[in-house]
Amino acid sequence: MIKVIVPATSANLGVGYDCLGLALDEYATVYFEEIATGLEIIGCEEAYCNEDNLIYQAFLKGMQYLQKNCTGLRITMDTNIPYTRGLGSSATCIVAGLAGANALVGSPLNKYELFDLATQMEGHPDNIAPAIFGGLCVSFMEEGKPNMIRYGIKKDLLFVTLIPDYEVNTKAAREVLPNQMSYADATYQMGRCAALAKAMEIGNPLILRKACTDKMQEPYRKHLIPQYEDVKKLCQQQDMITMFISGSGSTMIALTQEETDAKKLIEQIQMLYPTWDCRLLHATYDGVQCEVI
Repeated sequence: MIKVIVPATSANLGVGYDCLGLALDEYATVYFEEIATGLEIIGCEEAYCNEDNLIYQAFLKGMQYLQKNCTGLRITMDTNIPYTRGLGSSATCIVAGLAGANALVGSPLNKYELFDLATQMEGHPDNIAPAIFGGLCVSFMEEGKPNMIRYGIKKDLLFVTLIPDYEVNTKAAREVLPNQMSYADATYQMGRCAALAKAMEIGNPLILRKACTDKMQEPYRKHLIPQYEDVKKLCQQQDMITMFISGSGSTMIALTQEETDAKKLIEQIQMLYPTWDCRLLHATYDGVQCEVI
């Protein structure tokens, strides 16, 4: 049996649209076990317990790439990562399936090869990179191939993760974005994106606050989250360093270095929105991990 652990991820981080991604210390654990024949999936909604399951589809892609066969498979899922909330659930499933297939046949593929295969399935590398490598990853495509570099994260940065009880469709979140932007806005984004990555690494709250002001996607996507402005105002009142939409939403993440402030914000959000899921998370350097058990 193979045990695979994959972290949750948050993409964009405000100004890093489709290029910044961060691994968080919330995990999905997936077990792969060969059986005589057929497919069994345990631990997810009945609607996903079939051959269209994304983990299984990624597993099949891995086996096909490796030119191996598996006549029967049992997949058992145990995850704390909410689906369709902007915390990289699809990347988690893809990475888990590919890593499971790789481990089942002796791990002939390295992480960079898994990165390439997973990006082919996902279509972009921003969530895939931190799911595989951990940490804060900056990624981009070059001639159809994904590339990445990993930054450190200051240990005292806390990620107050506010998860509404509704989803934002990724396709809809992309459709609201404009097709073009000006040179002035592109320059604005580039400088802040570069500064944000370094500020995360050294833990500079002043630069984090100034750099995390997006013009490329949040001004358009915030309208898909009805409580966005109220939550942002509350974050400012609680002296959070900044707040940004995680991926395409609906999750929002507030950044602070003070645990007391983080807990106060969570208390206030839970009073206002009692059906929301609020979590105090940290960055993690642990990307995907595999173990034979």
